[in-house]
Amino acid sequence: MKNYIIPFVLFIGLHFSVLAQNQPEQSSEKEVYELSMNKWKWMAEKDISQLQPLFHPEAKFVHMSGTWTTERELEIIDSGSIWYKNAKVHDTAVELFGNTALVWNRITLTAEVRGNDVVTEFTVTEVYQKDNSGWKMLALTFSSVRDTHQIEK
Repeated sequence: MKNYIIPFVLFIGLHFSVLAQNQPEQSSEKEVYELSMNKWKWMAEKDISQLQPLFHPEAKFVHMSGTWTTERELEIIDSGSIWYKNAKVHDTAVELFGNTALVWNRITLTAEVRGNDVVTEFTVTEVYQKDNSGWKMLALTFSSVRDTHQIEK
């Protein structure tokens, strides 16, 4: 019986050690995923007070009609010239590279653009970087796709 206890205890200890080593990355992936999901909610609600600290001051936003800065993106959201009414997220992939995170969301976006409702399929690429104050979005790019588009994980 003693011959089995020592290997068992070593196995359990090693197992929990491996889990503990993987935990920070899984926690960071979850944190970035939740930020991304909250971002869609905040955009729909035009909640500039939540979005401003999330968007890096020098971030770029790529849309179908152009590329602009954080200041312009916040102005567009606040004014409602683009109102992101609802982003139905079909699937998401998050990958971490040190203090940089990439997020891909495949969405159906319902938006009001200059007074007209439009529904468009997109894959949205988001780039985040972690600094002392938390995760900051560096880039957000909308890519128009078919509704059958899949994100490979």
